[in-house]
Amino acid sequence: MNERIECSLPDDPTGAEMRWLLWFAAGVMALTSLPYLLAFFSQGDGWVFTGFLFGIEDGNSYIAKMLDGSQGAWLFRSPYTAYPQRGLLAFLPYILLGKLAAPPGTHEQLVSLFHMFRFLAGYLEIIAVYLFVSQFITSPRLRRVALILATLGGGLGWLVILLSQQPLYGSIPLEYYSPESFGFLSLYGLPHLSLGRAALLFGLRAYLRGLEADNIYNRHVLQSGLWGILAIIAQPLTGIIFGLVIFLHWFMTCISFARRHSEATINAWPAAVRTTLYTGLLMSITAPLLAYYFLSFIQDPFLKAWTGQNRILSPHPIHYVIAYGWLLPLVILGGRILIREVPGRAWLPTTWLLVFPILAYAPFNLQRRLPEGIWVAISVLAVKWFDRSEVLLILDSNHNPLVQSLPAPYLRLQAVLPWVVVFLSLPSSLILLLGGFNVAIQPGLPAFHPVDEVSAFQALSEHVASDDVVLTSYQTGNALPAWAGVRVLVGHGPESIYLDGLLPRVASFYSGNVSDDYRREFLDEFSVRFVFWGPNERFERAWDPIRAGYLNLIYDSGEYQIFEVLSFQDRSTW
Repeated sequence: MNERIECSLPDDPTGAEMRWLLWFAAGVMALTSLPYLLAFFSQGDGWVFTGFLFGIEDGNSYIAKMLDGSQGAWLFRSPYTAYPQRGLLAFLPYILLGKLAAPPGTHEQLVSLFHMFRFLAGYLEIIAVYLFVSQFITSPRLRRVALILATLGGGLGWLVILLSQQPLYGSIPLEYYSPESFGFLSLYGLPHLSLGRAALLFGLRAYLRGLEADNIYNRHVLQSGLWGILAIIAQPLTGIIFGLVIFLHWFMTCISFARRHSEATINAWPAAVRTTLYTGLLMSITAPLLAYYFLSFIQDPFLKAWTGQNRILSPHPIHYVIAYGWLLPLVILGGRILIREVPGRAWLPTTWLLVFPILAYAPFNLQRRLPEGIWVAISVLAVKWFDRSEVLLILDSNHNPLVQSLPAPYLRLQAVLPWVVVFLSLPSSLILLLGGFNVAIQPGLPAFHPVDEVSAFQALSEHVASDDVVLTSYQTGNALPAWAGVRVLVGHGPESIYLDGLLPRVASFYSGNVSDDYRREFLDEFSVRFVFWGPNERFERAWDPIRAGYLNLIYDSGEYQIFEVLSFQDRSTW
C-alpha cells in the first residue's frame, strides 16, 4: 500500500469562531486598559498622569504629534528640534486623531483619543492574527492556541528576570522592550504598531487568497495592495516587511514550479508566469509610496540626521535564542507538516522565518525593527505540529480514504501540550501588566508630572505660536510639546537631531560656567523665544536668570518660572 497524508486547504473561520474571536479581542483590550484607568484615578495630590505607563518619552512624542494635528498640521514636523524641516507624510494616524480635539482640556482629549486608537487598533490586530493563522491551521481549538501565543505570549525572558537582576550581555529580555519581537507590547501601548501589524497580516492573507484564485485580476490583489499601503502609513518599515515577505514567497513558489517542470511532472511555466504577473501587479500598488519615503529620507537634511542617530540595534544573539529557541523543535516539525499539506501557502511563514537572522542583524541602524511580525510566523509553525485531528485521512493506492484512529495516549498528549506551550509563554506579559498596575498606584515621574509643572506648561500653551522655540532641559523638553504646541532644542533621542552636540551646550547655558554673551549668542542662533526654569534646569552651580538683562520674567509659580527673550518682547501677549 502506498500511503500518504492529504489535507485540503484550511477553511475560513465559522460564525461561532468569529463570535468567540470578537469577545476575546474585546476582553484582551479591556484587560490592557485597566492599568491606565487606575493611573487616571490615581492622579491628584500634586500629580498629573501623562497617559503612559511605559515608553514615556515616545508616548509624549505621540501626544505632541496629535497636538500638532489639532493645530492644523497635515505633515509630520518634529517639535523636538529647532532646525528647519520640510515635513513628511508620517505618523498620520496621530495627526488625524489630533484634529478631533480642541480647547479647553486639549491634553486630556488627546490622551483619551490615543487610548481609543490603542483599543481599536489592538482589536483589529487580534482579528488579523486569527484570520492569518486560519490560513494554515485547521483546528479551531489550535487556532485559538496560536492566537493566544502570538498576541499574549512571549519567550523565556521571564526566567532571566527571575534568576538575575543584572542585564544579560548588556540587555534585558526582548519581551520587555521590543514590540517587533512579540505582540503584547503593541497591544499594551503602541497603537500605530498594532495597526501596522494588522494591515501586514490582512494584506498577506489577501495576497494568498488572490494567488489561489482563477484569475490574477481579482479583488484580493487590490485588497492586499490597500492593506500594504495602510501598513506603510502606520509604520513604513512594516510596509517593507510586507513587500519582502511577498517577494520571498514568490521566489520560493517559482523555484518549486521550476523543480516540478524539470521533473517533467507538470508544465509549470504558465503557472510561474501567472504568479509573477500577480505579484508584480500587487507590488505596483505599494511601490510609489515606498519610493516617496525612500527619496524623502535620502534628500531631506532633517530626515537624514534623524535616521543617522536613530539606532535601534538587535541585542546579543543569546536573547533571540531565549526568546524563540525553546520553540525551535516544534517550529521545524510544524514547518515540515505545513509544507507537506499546503505547500503553496507554507512557503510564506517558512521563508519569512528563514531570513529572520539576516533581518535581525542586517547592516542597518534600525535592524531590531526588521523582524516585525516574525513571532506570528513562529506561532503558526509551532502550533501546526499539533494540528492533527483525532483521525488521519490515509489514502490507499487507489486513493480511497481510510480512517485511522490515533492512540489514546497520543490524543491526551496532543490536547495538553499546546496549552503547556501557552502557559510557558505568558509570564512575561503578566509581569508587564503587573508592572503597569504598580506604576499606576504610585504617582511619580516620568509617568506622572507635578501639577505645578503642568500648570506652567498650560500657561505657556496659551501664549505661544507653533513655531516658537523654548529652551529647556532634556527632561522638560520631552514633556512640554505634549502640553504646549512649541518647539524645543532637546527632548527626544531620535527626533532631537544633533543631540550629542546640543546636550552639553544646553547644560552650559544653564550652568554658571559661561558668560552672558555666550547665552545671548546661543539664544540668537536658535531663535529661542522663551527660557524655561524649573527643577530640571537648576544644576548644582546654576546661573540665576532673574539677573539676566536680556530676559523678562513672565510666569512665576512655585519652582517654575518662564522667561521671554527681550528681542521677542514686542510679540508678548502676557
